[in-house]
Amino acid sequence: MRAVRIAVLSFAHTHAISYVDVLRRMPGVEVLAADPDGRRAPDEAPRGAKLAALLGVDYVDTYEEAFSWRPDAVVVTAENAAHRDLVIRAAEAGAHVLCEKPLATSLADAAEMRDACEQAGVHLAVAYPVRFAPEFRDVLDRVRSGSLGRVLGVTGVNNGKLPGDRAWFTDAALAGGGALVDHVVHCADLFDELLGERAAAVRAVSNRILHADTAPGVETGGLVSITYPSGVVATIDCSWSWPMSSATWGGLTLQIVAERGTVTVSPFAKGVSGHDTTGETWTPTGSDLDFLLLTEFVDAVRDGRPPIPDAGAGIRTLEIVKAAQASDAAGGAVVSLDALPVGAR
Repeated sequence: MRAVRIAVLSFAHTHAISYVDVLRRMPGVEVLAADPDGRRAPDEAPRGAKLAALLGVDYVDTYEEAFSWRPDAVVVTAENAAHRDLVIRAAEAGAHVLCEKPLATSLADAAEMRDACEQAGVHLAVAYPVRFAPEFRDVLDRVRSGSLGRVLGVTGVNNGKLPGDRAWFTDAALAGGGALVDHVVHCADLFDELLGERAAAVRAVSNRILHADTAPGVETGGLVSITYPSGVVATIDCSWSWPMSSATWGGLTLQIVAERGTVTVSPFAKGVSGHDTTGETWTPTGSDLDFLLLTEFVDAVRDGRPPIPDAGAGIRTLEIVKAAQASDAAGGAVVSLDALPVGAR
């Protein structure tokens, strides 16, 4: 069987490091990386050819060279604002796409990306690895089987460190916003999968108290409330509230309140802690969620079937982000998702 060729486009997002590591260890997969913008990035961590050498992956200097390699699929891990152009280029090249979250910085761009892939006959998936966590899949099975009864409410907490080694995360033009963008979408995707319905309305507030000196242009803390047509109310604490000295990046936790019980899901809680010469250390244990995500994507490419999560999930979660931003800008007013641009629904 011919190897599946996958090009990783950009090292801008820190998840690219994990994705490359997983892909290069997969049997029957050839990996190539390109990070032309890395030379200009004011990042503390390595980028470009230097990072590729550290990861042990083949590297080219331009995206043109990456597409000339004729990949079967690409993984887009560029700055959020660059997703649109790279996804459309991949569609034109006939390559399937796994795009880092959020899908885009605007709903219009996200809809254009979806349409371009559909017209080209290629599949567009969005990188939401947490939905593959065994803990979440177990709760999802319980909800769908009816053993927990009707879901009444969900609380999501996605807190973490400020991503300081990648400067674009706090550049509003490149990221599309701050914590309301970076940490809302993972919880929103889990709600989307758990509840199986599009959100109806959103209310959000934010502040810039945390990291005011290093991230002055974007919100660094926020709270989002989402109402669904069934009456379920879900909330998301999406703050960059973990201290930079923490031994781990942060964590995500869901608490699901249903008619017959309350269940807490915490996929990142398992680990071994201790101390070394640099201070406190943390080694995570349990499932590698990036491995589960990429296994689904690569298997789908091999089988010629649509991978999950698809572009529809990416657009629905982006709708929640855009509604949260609109609500925050309006002082916490309730924003209906039906008021968002029709072209992205």
